[in-house]
Amino acid sequence: MELKEIILASLMMRQLRKQYDVIIVGSGAGGAPIAHTIASLRSDSAILVLEKGPLLREQQTNRKSDFSRDEMLAVGSERKITIDGVTNRGSSLYSSHIEPDINEEPHVYVNHFGQEKATIEGYTAQCIGGGTQLYGGVSLRYSPTDFQLRSFNEGRDVLNRDTLDHIFDWPISYQDLEPYYEQAEHLIGINGTAEFQEKPEAQFNYQKPLDPHPISNVVKQGFDSLGLRGYRTPLAVITEDHQPSSRRVSTKDVVNTGFVNRYGDPMGFKSNTWVSLLKPIADKENVDILTNSSAFQINQKNGVVTGLKIYDGLGEIRDLELAPNGVLVVACSAIESNRLLMLSAGEDQEFSQRINRNQLLGRYFQTHAFGGAETRLNRRFDKSKSLDSDWACDIGHTQKFLEENRLWAGGTIYNNTSDQAMPLSLLRNHWGKDLDSVWQGFEEDSSLWGKRLNQFFDQDFGTRLSISFMANQIPQSQNRIYLHSRIRDKWNLPVAVFRKEWHEADRRVMNTFAELCSNILERGIEELDYKGEVQSGGVYQGDEGNRLANHLLGGAIFGDDPEVSVLDPNCRAWNFDNLYVTDGSFMPTSGGGNPTLTIQANSFRVADHIVKRL
Repeated sequence: MELKEIILASLMMRQLRKQYDVIIVGSGAGGAPIAHTIASLRSDSAILVLEKGPLLREQQTNRKSDFSRDEMLAVGSERKITIDGVTNRGSSLYSSHIEPDINEEPHVYVNHFGQEKATIEGYTAQCIGGGTQLYGGVSLRYSPTDFQLRSFNEGRDVLNRDTLDHIFDWPISYQDLEPYYEQAEHLIGINGTAEFQEKPEAQFNYQKPLDPHPISNVVKQGFDSLGLRGYRTPLAVITEDHQPSSRRVSTKDVVNTGFVNRYGDPMGFKSNTWVSLLKPIADKENVDILTNSSAFQINQKNGVVTGLKIYDGLGEIRDLELAPNGVLVVACSAIESNRLLMLSAGEDQEFSQRINRNQLLGRYFQTHAFGGAETRLNRRFDKSKSLDSDWACDIGHTQKFLEENRLWAGGTIYNNTSDQAMPLSLLRNHWGKDLDSVWQGFEEDSSLWGKRLNQFFDQDFGTRLSISFMANQIPQSQNRIYLHSRIRDKWNLPVAVFRKEWHEADRRVMNTFAELCSNILERGIEELDYKGEVQSGGVYQGDEGNRLANHLLGGAIFGDDPEVSVLDPNCRAWNFDNLYVTDGSFMPTSGGGNPTLTIQANSFRVADHIVKRL
């Protein structure tokens, strides 16, 4: 059979080695670059990549893709939340085929009223490739200022001292990460343009983008009218043959939003970490990939990790062992990585003292300050062939913009070309926020049938355009992840709880960027003589304001000082010899753009460090 017997079957635990030199928990943006680097440079090092979900193969591997093309099947049928003690008990529940059942593995969100809500927010896709299988692929570099926000704000009067004391500079600079940005762009496969990005002179490894979608011309005209310099949004989708992963583009017509954006791409054009980084190494003799298996306990002795315990696909407990001088990398997304560290600390007092001596584990949980503007145009566009975004702009990172608007940090603006591109996606997002509330429009908008339903499609299908901003969120110690005292998952383990409140500076950032986004759309509509009412705002204005956008950051931040960080500059836990955390948990500030490319670049950087110590 191909691909190492189509990846080690967890039900049989076949061919597992007695010991591994490197065990990586998670196959997404934080884990795959490390596996790829070590496998490419150290054929003598045995590597295990552990993934909680299955391998879903693209069409080129399997002839018929394992991803569902039918959106109705992708989210399943309606059921009810049955968890005792949560405010949304009895609410509708829709399970994705690659995300957990809320009743079996909930996350719990605590809102500003102190109420607890069971939620699927904070889970990225549980399959090989993790969240990179479902994301829209926006792959922005952070700006140099994003790495030094404490230093940037010293002496400015936009933040009080108490707030500034909770903001930490990264222990690395943009210049330190720049060669790894280049490496990530090259190996992953990204299209876009470099001109007019507010980044230092550097080599950008981009493929040529497709022609912009006609609806995006509204945004380009808005940029031009306001004197803003737009560039083609870097997207993790290949538009030409990609030598590092041996992927081929036979026709650009198949690159379309229905199969690329926000659903698993059955064709393999979207550069998720499976097709770009793991598939090229999957058949190497020193690489094992174990699916359908979940880690729950890290074992250690005297500050050296010796292995970990997992539940396999049959629900049986198994022990995985590290070789002497081996390394454990935790990269299962910020909430679940923090939870794994906390579960391990709960079973081992010494582990607890080492990982949480300064009581910082789980703190400074962040996502992004985000929002934007949207409109319904008076003409329809065919969105069957479009990617997630066409145009981006870095005006929000410039010194002039930040000073004029008295903002503590900046962000990036980009349009959403593929919004509500298909009828089902239009319906399932009507009044909905995320998988917690898909099909909410059917439940609460009782007029959505017959003539009213036809009017809804006439007005909204192919007419909607939005522009988003992704900006830094203020790090706050009280925004945190912790274990629930009562609610447990299907394995009888405490589930993760998260709290996230907005700072006044976050609201100022969101209001400023939302106004700019609105101006861009209004100018573009005017220039092109279209009609369309523009609405704008920040996510904090929602009924609960808890949206995560699957940008899970912080909780185990890195730094130069062990008194104010969990990890050292190489993302190694300060008081452990061989424990690393490389998903978004390491970020002390959230950055002014989508985080995936930065997580990948940092993972390549950490991989170089690990190779040297093996």
